[in-house]
Amino acid sequence: MPAWFDAGVNLTHPRLAHDVTGYIERAVSAGVERILVIGTSVAESQAAVALCEQFPEHLWATVGVHPHDAAAVSSDYLSILRDLAQHHQVRAIGECGLDYHRNFSPPAKQREVFAAQLELAAELSMPVYLHEREALADQLALLKSVGADIPRILVHCFTGSVTQLHAYRELDAYIGITGWVCDERRGQDLQQALPAIPANRLLLETDAPFLLPRTIRPRPRDNHSEFLPAIAATVAALRQQDIATLQQQCWDNTLEFFAR
Repeated sequence: MPAWFDAGVNLTHPRLAHDVTGYIERAVSAGVERILVIGTSVAESQAAVALCEQFPEHLWATVGVHPHDAAAVSSDYLSILRDLAQHHQVRAIGECGLDYHRNFSPPAKQREVFAAQLELAAELSMPVYLHEREALADQLALLKSVGADIPRILVHCFTGSVTQLHAYRELDAYIGITGWVCDERRGQDLQQALPAIPANRLLLETDAPFLLPRTIRPRPRDNHSEFLPAIAATVAALRQQDIATLQQQCWDNTLEFFAR
């Protein structure tokens, strides 16, 4: 049996960063051998790289600016991200994209910072790790106009419908599935879309400490990589697929996406 690869953890978040050693030990005990640490701002990206240097056998990272943080970027943020991206364990640019749900940053600024990161990814020939919420049309337009030279894109924490999935599939996107799929209240669109994800484009992630699967009992405060197999069990059932086959596919897909 291959190991599990958690393709998205906010390991620099204060709810997890106080005990990274313990976090990794619990993950490995559950069969999760690799974890992708998400960079969401310049400071968090720097922290993610530092964690990778501390735990090189288990961690890779992304570096980028989340749309919530777009309004706070410094004048030299792209230069800093470019330098961080040279680190061998940095495997994608992001988490970047658009989020019009709360507009913590003005939409115009979000688009500016997103486009700049797409251009950086194209310059460096690196994959892009995407965030999108209630901004699909603008997100797709920028990906098509600016992102043509980007080698691979991953839709982090996809929660959408079959129609939204097909829009991303036209870009040959990889699709990241979280514990949202285990939510009987909000996850119905995703559950219906799940079988339409090509086997070679499916990744699994927890987005810990967020999105704790509702199937976990007793319910802890925070999500954790150790719950990735529980997410996989739901995914395998919905896809009517053997879990060992799913595990091998997702491991291979994740290594392929984050290859340098």
